[in-house]
Amino acid sequence: MKYLHIHILFFPLLWLGLYLDSHLLEQQWVTNVLVILTFLWIYTQVSKQIKQLMFFGLIVALGGELLFSLVFGMYTYRLENLPIYVPFGHAIIYACVYYFIKEPIILKHQESIIKFLYLAMIIYSTAWLILGNDVFGFICLLVILWIFKRRPKTKLFFLFMFFAIVYLELVGTYYQCWYWPEVWFDKVPFVPSANPPSAISVFYFGFDAGCLWFYKKFNPQKWQRFKRMRVLKSTN
Repeated sequence: MKYLHIHILFFPLLWLGLYLDSHLLEQQWVTNVLVILTFLWIYTQVSKQIKQLMFFGLIVALGGELLFSLVFGMYTYRLENLPIYVPFGHAIIYACVYYFIKEPIILKHQESIIKFLYLAMIIYSTAWLILGNDVFGFICLLVILWIFKRRPKTKLFFLFMFFAIVYLELVGTYYQCWYWPEVWFDKVPFVPSANPPSAISVFYFGFDAGCLWFYKKFNPQKWQRFKRMRVLKSTN
């Protein structure tokens, strides 16, 4: 794989970091150090464009976590704080998924992969709805399906992101690093939620949009050139 050195740490890092921060070990400071060092390593390996997006990702993730966790209470971390490693972790996931879908073998078989992951996503969220009464997660799935109708070219990236977040959420909630309340925001009784919600990766569409917004503001000429190239490519 061409970019294995970038994304190879993804799954073991998530597991190890969350295990260290778990109710079993309670070593959040070690996770903070580990994730920051991993962020710096990946940052040195990626392109200038992705470096910027990772930096903007820190800003977007910090704002989103403060809003949704500490202000709205949509989910709660083990120590009822915002762990330092969390914004860095979001940026790492973003970069790793980006480079994973750039692997030649993934691009070669992307149509088959998209079909398989698309069906797997629907089955997964439907199972959580039936078995876990996860209405919130299923609503998130419906939003993802709607976005895919409007932006079909994003499927490959966000389908891999979907299952990356599934892994993250299952491990994180299993180790009780955070938890999701039984109803949406712990205040909306007619929208029950699983712990974790099945399709919570929908919020990464907002994360991506926030990163791109910052990128456009700081690189207007590059963004216009990218848009022209994308239009030319779509017409060929």
